[in-house]
Amino acid sequence: MKRILSTLLSCAVATLMAAAQPAYWITADDSLRNAPNTWMEFRKDFTLKKKPQKAEARIAADSKYWLWVNGTLIVFEGGLKRGPNCTDTYYDVVDLAPCLRKGRNDVRLLLCYFGKAGFSHVSSGQAGVIVDAPAIGLVTDASWQSQRLQAYQTCGEPYTNFRLAESNIRYEAPLSPPEGGAMAPSLEIGTWGSAPWGQLAERPIPQWRDYGMKTTSDYDTAEDEQGNRVLSVRLPYNMQMTPWIDVTDEADGTCIRLETDHAWGGSAECVRAEYVTRQGRQQYESLGWMNGDVLRIIYPKSARLTVHGIGYRETGYDCDFEGTFTCNDSTINRFWQKAMRTLYVNMRDNYFDCPDRERAQWWGDVTILMGQSFYQLSPRANLLMRKAIRELVDWQKEDGTLFSPIPAGNWDKELPAQALTAISTYGFWYYYMHTGDKETMAYAYPAMRRYLALWTLDDDGLTRERQGGWPWGDWGTDVDMRLILAAWHYLALQSAINVAALTGHDADIADYERQMQSIRAAFNRCWNGYAYRHPSYHGATDDRVQAMAVVSGLADSTKYDRIFEVIKTQEYASPYMEKYVYEALMQMGHADYALERFKRRFGPMITDPQHTTLYEGWQEGGYGGGSTNHAWSGGMLTDICEQILGIRPTAPGWKEVTIRPTVVPPPIGGKATGRRPQVGNTEEGFTEAAITIPTVSGTLSYRFSDNGTTYRATITVPKGMTVRFREQTLQSGTHEVAFDYK
Repeated sequence: MKRILSTLLSCAVATLMAAAQPAYWITADDSLRNAPNTWMEFRKDFTLKKKPQKAEARIAADSKYWLWVNGTLIVFEGGLKRGPNCTDTYYDVVDLAPCLRKGRNDVRLLLCYFGKAGFSHVSSGQAGVIVDAPAIGLVTDASWQSQRLQAYQTCGEPYTNFRLAESNIRYEAPLSPPEGGAMAPSLEIGTWGSAPWGQLAERPIPQWRDYGMKTTSDYDTAEDEQGNRVLSVRLPYNMQMTPWIDVTDEADGTCIRLETDHAWGGSAECVRAEYVTRQGRQQYESLGWMNGDVLRIIYPKSARLTVHGIGYRETGYDCDFEGTFTCNDSTINRFWQKAMRTLYVNMRDNYFDCPDRERAQWWGDVTILMGQSFYQLSPRANLLMRKAIRELVDWQKEDGTLFSPIPAGNWDKELPAQALTAISTYGFWYYYMHTGDKETMAYAYPAMRRYLALWTLDDDGLTRERQGGWPWGDWGTDVDMRLILAAWHYLALQSAINVAALTGHDADIADYERQMQSIRAAFNRCWNGYAYRHPSYHGATDDRVQAMAVVSGLADSTKYDRIFEVIKTQEYASPYMEKYVYEALMQMGHADYALERFKRRFGPMITDPQHTTLYEGWQEGGYGGGSTNHAWSGGMLTDICEQILGIRPTAPGWKEVTIRPTVVPPPIGGKATGRRPQVGNTEEGFTEAAITIPTVSGTLSYRFSDNGTTYRATITVPKGMTVRFREQTLQSGTHEVAFDYK
């Protein structure tokens, strides 16, 4: 009995010691461990007396990792780009229990170290990983075996452009280490919270969704100008994916290029990969994700290579396309699908401007992407919005400046117009109305107040221009920047009033109101009788300014007719600001012309059969070589929901909703039925539509038909939501409503 008690005590002490053992940041003992695009393998064997019900591990990595437990891949590309602020790092929480077993267990971790900064990543200068699973006594330390994988190298020129932290991955199969070969003990280089990774913040968004490997032997074969064989697979759509090949080579050393039609995107070098074969049959998946509509496998025509199959693994942000939309206008339906595809391919570690050239979180883009997300994606997408807001404020400079893109390792410049857009009613307050997330607003408000304090008014009472690091307002020409800034400033002040009232900072409101009154008066002194123009501006009359005057409320309705005439003749907005032009047209009662202008300007990218996503500019390669997957071009999606269908939350978190549909006159040749005369041809019209919206308060559905005399709608309201449709108040359930035109 004494021996038994002694044994039990020893086991208990051992268990306590294991649980108390600190986790260390570890790395491979190799002189090249901190070189850019370094890959390392880590292994640990351990024994469990029983299978645990739960075994959460906190895992942080610089920069990305893949994790196997007992041979099962449980994390595909873990980790987030650094970081929550300019010094700290994110960590994942992963439950290892489903793959653990009683007795011997083994963990394998593959680490990729970017080793360079980018527009969405801060490099620490030190490769490392830390695993802390105290419930099972599994922590990283020198007992973990590791090695730098020499087979992973970097492709030669052209390298990825300076905006990307990612490198082009080259894998030389003849240099692969033998399976189960000896490795060396790891180096302990820090503990939880130590430099250079700083404090660790829990990952605020879900792990990526893995859609599984898709393989095919159906591909087109061609030959390029260099005499290489090119195998092309048309992907279902532009996606984030990792390419896979199954080949047999009669000898070592054939270099196979793996790339997409987006290897060069937006006039810049983007992500591609290479694989160097060994003799025999082999399969390889390049783990650095790329995107595009077409996957290409390229190798010398002289190679004695047999290709058995080509594949791809789509991964992406873990949310669902719970929203649906269709209408009787085929052009709008095609646009909607492209807009949704563009939105989704621009969501991962953060919102992107584009998934190929930059992968950067510019806040002008974020505000437009948010709107699309709220109306079509499951609420899990809201976590990416919250992350974006917290990062913007947590990266604020000591002088109060807000800047984007963030995270940022090689960019720290203020874009004044975008910063105002972020905190405006289209940014922070828009997020609150759709989520009801008061906590995030309280967190963000001090940063809003500090930033707004940097903005001053000139002697005329108008917003004084801040140059910042990049005084950018829009890609289009003829930008009346003073008035663009004034409108965004006005909307930011309105948002600040709302957030201040919400979070108990009432004392700040009077000053915000004073500034708004001054801006309003000064802005309207820039009205010359037919348009808004600042006296210092000498270009063509800016359609963006007229639109912003309307959507901000700076212009009263007496000016709408003149503003409409200007917008009909001026088309300088890029797809980014065009969203606000359509919104203004619809608010002024010209939804028909908004649709006509939209179809004319967006038509080429909507009908383009080669791209499943929308362009950055008005044509492929526009504005200095713009990308063909910019989700800011999907802004009309939000306008359709909020203006034409007239659906928007009027209480935080969609607890109360208004539906005030805009009647769109029929196409030329249709019946006017006493309504406003047709201004432009909308081709098929917009007389039937159905939408479901996955809100935080449940799924709202709305269907309407318009026969030219009567507008009929079916509205299904989820429990806990109140809908006001014109003069009617609708509670939970399905309702049939209608009104006749007068």
